[in-house]
Amino acid sequence: MSGEIAQLVESAGPYLTTAVSAYGTAVFARAESAAVDTTANVGRRILQAVWRSRDDRGRAELETSVREAADAPADADAGAAVRQQIKRALREDAELLSELARLLPAAGETVNVTASGERSIAAKTIGTAVTGDHTTIRP
Repeated sequence: MSGEIAQLVESAGPYLTTAVSAYGTAVFARAESAAVDTTANVGRRILQAVWRSRDDRGRAELETSVREAADAPADADAGAAVRQQIKRALREDAELLSELARLLPAAGETVNVTASGERSIAAKTIGTAVTGDHTTIRP
């Protein structure tokens, strides 16, 4: 299992780095943002899943690591501390490994989305999207 954990954390690295840069410690409380790229949102989901799996002490340690990585984005050691926290959580929770693996795109998966024309929108997945003048959304 140790090899699986190392491989998953290595694959998740770019997502985590982008999420920490985009959200900082707000990553634990923020909802997904359409203004932030997909990579950051995958990282946000990974960090939130790890956050939910931890006890109070583990959450505090993870938050500290994320804060330090956000404050020093060029510091490789700060980023490594976040990945170490995730490894620790994965060693303690076998189900978390499966959950995080499902969050990561399949190896080699490429998604191309194109929008063309006035008020066009495009995404792999979209919740609610509204374009046009004088549009009203009602529940």
